[in-house]
Amino acid sequence: MTAAAVGLSHSPLIGKVDPAPDTVQRVDQAVARARAFVRGFGPELVVLFAPDHYNGFFYKEMPPFCLATAAHAIGDFGSGEGPLSVDGRSARSLAEGVLDRGVDLTISARMTVDHGFAQPLDVLFGGIDRVPVVPVFINGVATPLGPVRRIRALGAAIGAAAADLDKRVLFVASGGLSHDPPVPVLDGAPPRVADALIDGAAPTAEQRARSEQRVVQAGRDYAAGTSTRLPINPAWDNHLLDLIEVGDLATVDSWTVDWMAAEGGGSAHEVRTWIAAFAALAATGPYTLESRFYEPVPAWIAGFAVATAQGR
Repeated sequence: MTAAAVGLSHSPLIGKVDPAPDTVQRVDQAVARARAFVRGFGPELVVLFAPDHYNGFFYKEMPPFCLATAAHAIGDFGSGEGPLSVDGRSARSLAEGVLDRGVDLTISARMTVDHGFAQPLDVLFGGIDRVPVVPVFINGVATPLGPVRRIRALGAAIGAAAADLDKRVLFVASGGLSHDPPVPVLDGAPPRVADALIDGAAPTAEQRARSEQRVVQAGRDYAAGTSTRLPINPAWDNHLLDLIEVGDLATVDSWTVDWMAAEGGGSAHEVRTWIAAFAALAATGPYTLESRFYEPVPAWIAGFAVATAQGR
């Protein structure tokens, strides 16, 4: 087996609330390097770790993580819409391999995904249906959240199971790093919001438009320096990237849920996708970080990072 990994922040605000042109240019250059890395690697299978933003997973049943044997993207914030090209046979093989390695795993034969999954597929491959993929949902917003060590264990189990496939496998992490966007919270929510968070009733077009506009306004407030939400934390973001670069992922086992939120914001738990992806790569053998980019982008409410790594 040959393995590689890409970590890529996502933001629904890209193209809607953009920073200065020179910042956009630096991000575009980093993303272009990642695309070139992916083309050069030539993956036969992509294992995509991504979060959800109450579009596919709800409190009626909220797993800590879930692997899909089929998936459909809703197209929120203008991201790709439609079925993903899920490799069902590889997905089932990975699921069996993870369970055999003692990690409990939820399976979905009809997963609904949002921009967290669609954006990296759009950005890296030019569409959500261009490459065989196994989507793996990682809960990063719905409390209570489990210990980070279980996410690392999941990634390691998927990496070990992927080694049995004898394919060129690319592990992709979508999300993070530090950011604190306006995400609804179940505790204390009004009845209509609570029902939506629990049962997942599809919003009307008007409701979705209002929700997306709130996120857009939050980005404008961040960019203007008038936001009251937790600021981006470059020191924390780069600490995580340092651990990934040297392969010291075991350090995250001591990170607590509350500490991560205090340091990186309510949605900083999206870095769980990075931990899972690079733990998967590490399970296949030593790796080398080929590229690393980071810049805090308030307009996108994100510490924005792009990293690529190749197994040795």
